[in-house]
Amino acid sequence: MSSFPGDGAALVQGASRGIGLGFVRRLLDCGRFERVFATCRDPASADALNGIDDPALTVLQLDVTRPASIRDATAEVEASGMPIRLLLNVAGLLHDEQQAPEKRLEDLDADALARSFAVNSIGPALVLEAFRPQLARRGRTVVAALSARVGSIGDNRLGGWYAYRASKAALNQLMRTASVELARRNRNALVVLLHPGTTDTGLSEPFQENVPDDQLFPVDRACRQLLDVIDGLGEGDSGGFFAWDGQRIEW
Repeated sequence: MSSFPGDGAALVQGASRGIGLGFVRRLLDCGRFERVFATCRDPASADALNGIDDPALTVLQLDVTRPASIRDATAEVEASGMPIRLLLNVAGLLHDEQQAPEKRLEDLDADALARSFAVNSIGPALVLEAFRPQLARRGRTVVAALSARVGSIGDNRLGGWYAYRASKAALNQLMRTASVELARRNRNALVVLLHPGTTDTGLSEPFQENVPDDQLFPVDRACRQLLDVIDGLGEGDSGGFFAWDGQRIEW
């Protein structure tokens, strides 16, 4: 993470577990940011996050499906007086006790589609909109949203997973559009979409059976790889969609 100036903060949205929690740990270990803000829906129950003993960590309550919650979190960051150098939108929804990935058109459900878009695309866009005033106005600043290769329209050859695919494709377009605007405010600001690969988390757990061992990444490795991609971003990369190995993914 040597490409960032020495001042400022990092913010990880969706930090209570999985890749978000892994990002928090790595960012604290690298020591390149004065503060690491970690957000989650329910800090009181985020045991792993609360178990991190580091004075540079600040845990904030933020629910991407509740705009008022997002605004409250921005107020706390603004009060710190620290510009955000790195904003990571991580939280995502593929399945939970209420819904599962669709295998066919007959499985489509309006409420499930709406929930997926609220978490996977609308929420990250609202987070960026709300925290935009806190982004550093000069010097290197990166906004990275966790997308997925299945959100690529051009790469879709298997079908299924309608809500997840469509909401990630929407996320890609929202962030791509934001990259154009933010470049007008700070020519050193980059906005990118990242595909982490299949990572050993609760999100992928039901679908790991046919994944080769060398293609199932531990969380720490996935985070390291993605931060390496961020560190290697340069002129012309803003608005891009990148895999964990730095390769571009078609839209």
